[in-house]
Amino acid sequence: MEHRIATTVLVIGAGGSALRAAIELAERGVDVLAVCKRRRYDAHTSLAAGGINASLATMDHADTWQQHAADTLQESYRLADPRIVQIVTEGAARGIADLERYGMPFAREADGRISLRFFGAHTYRRTAFAGDYTGLEIQRVLLNRATQLQVPILDTVYVTRLLVRDHVTFGAYGFDLEDGSRYLIHADAVILASGGHTRIWRRTSSRRDENTGDAFRLAVDAGARIRDAELVQFHPTGLLEPEDAAGTLVSEAARGEGGILRNALGERFMSRYDPERMELSTRDRVALACYTEIQAGRGTPDGGVWLDVSHLPRETIMRRLPRVYQTLLELQMLDITTTPIEVAPTAHYSMGGVWVRPEDSGTDVGGLYAVGEAASGLHGANRLGGNSLIELLVYGRIVGEAAAAYAASLKTQQRSAAVLAEAVGEVDGVLAREGRENVRPLQRALRNLMTEHAGVVRSEAGLRAGLAGLADIEAATLHVGVHPDLGGFQDLAHAFDLRSSLVAARATLEAALERRETRGCHNRSDYPNAAESLRVNLVWSGAGRLAREPIPPIPDQIAALMHEVSSTGKLVE
Repeated sequence: MEHRIATTVLVIGAGGSALRAAIELAERGVDVLAVCKRRRYDAHTSLAAGGINASLATMDHADTWQQHAADTLQESYRLADPRIVQIVTEGAARGIADLERYGMPFAREADGRISLRFFGAHTYRRTAFAGDYTGLEIQRVLLNRATQLQVPILDTVYVTRLLVRDHVTFGAYGFDLEDGSRYLIHADAVILASGGHTRIWRRTSSRRDENTGDAFRLAVDAGARIRDAELVQFHPTGLLEPEDAAGTLVSEAARGEGGILRNALGERFMSRYDPERMELSTRDRVALACYTEIQAGRGTPDGGVWLDVSHLPRETIMRRLPRVYQTLLELQMLDITTTPIEVAPTAHYSMGGVWVRPEDSGTDVGGLYAVGEAASGLHGANRLGGNSLIELLVYGRIVGEAAAAYAASLKTQQRSAAVLAEAVGEVDGVLAREGRENVRPLQRALRNLMTEHAGVVRSEAGLRAGLAGLADIEAATLHVGVHPDLGGFQDLAHAFDLRSSLVAARATLEAALERRETRGCHNRSDYPNAAESLRVNLVWSGAGRLAREPIPPIPDQIAALMHEVSSTGKLVE
């Protein structure tokens, strides 16, 4: 069975950036459809806990968007695009106002001002929040607004290919995860909002079957490019067990409230790496410190370190860390008020993604846009906590406006029977295989490979070994057998997830090999210093095709405000 649908703009995804774009289109009266492989209420945005940034100056009156931009560029190790940074920081207050308009229940001071708190490496308090479930509330209010506007959202639709003719998109093809029926969706413009690629590591804060690199594969197959694939943020404190939840975050709020990191010898080891800021250092530095302790043999027998909040008053833990407390009880039957937590660095956020233009988040392909964690340019080599959520609001609005204008400008609509036949044949071919290989073991092999060779610390020898191992997995993938059953077509989805992950892994390994320096999240044991010649973005367009792209100059008014920022006494998120 094949469903044929026509819409003006197709949005792939249903997280914060996808919903904000769809809302913008609907409010402009443009026909829009959103499709997602996860249930709309379960999008990755809902996991974001800490807060959303904007220089509202409700707490610190000296704050400005220029200072927010300066902090962002400084902590990006000057790899972020200054134009994208300016657009996000200058438009942040409007993004917060949009959320208020949709009914966002921000925490407020007694006089009604939006409360703001410190996050690491911010000069001022500029992070608005709703308890420790900010992302969940953002997802809820955006869904409510989309429902009011009657935006159609198709859950459990897996997009396998973007339809492109003469470098112009005209829709997408996919299948239903439950009954296997096919979807042909014609659209004048497509917005790619399908997340990042952190699931290709063994320990990750992403849930199973999300952030598998879908945007990488879809974009490159369509003729777009990937920027900064090697720049992946590893969060310092992910759980080691249970295995099916390995990498689940222990919120940075635990350290912000006074949590202490110790190695297996009982040493408070951050004194060796950042004696001034200790556990409140920036995320890339704490992750590197944890990794170093484990590699030096001072970690736990299971390969972790200890995060201890048991010295805090029980009342503080229950009031300020309720989700951490509940998570550990549910996953490990562990009472954090009495017992330390075993943690290790976990892949958390894709700072790279699809190459996009600053002004409209458009790609090299006509009518194709990317937004959110699927896109690149804002974060560089280290993401400031709270910036990812405001990016969704600012660029969600911009890309919705741009897609509407693009669709309205079209004089003709592209179509191609040959392109459609290729998309159909791709799915048919996967289903027809009776191969001896199973997808899940290959996925596990890939995650093990990336963890071993492209984790927190990398080297020339390790990356080359990773590429050799990747070629073996790619070869094995040609012999995968797919076996849908009455329970649904998840096996087919896993096969395409693996294809996406292999593309993302190759982009990451090849770019990491090229970046022969240490900068931010990217640590090379054989090149421990930063190289000025590599203060560029690495742009990948397929296997072996990697280019260096210069970074535009930073405006004087922002450059003058850039300085090293102390995080002492501040919450790092």
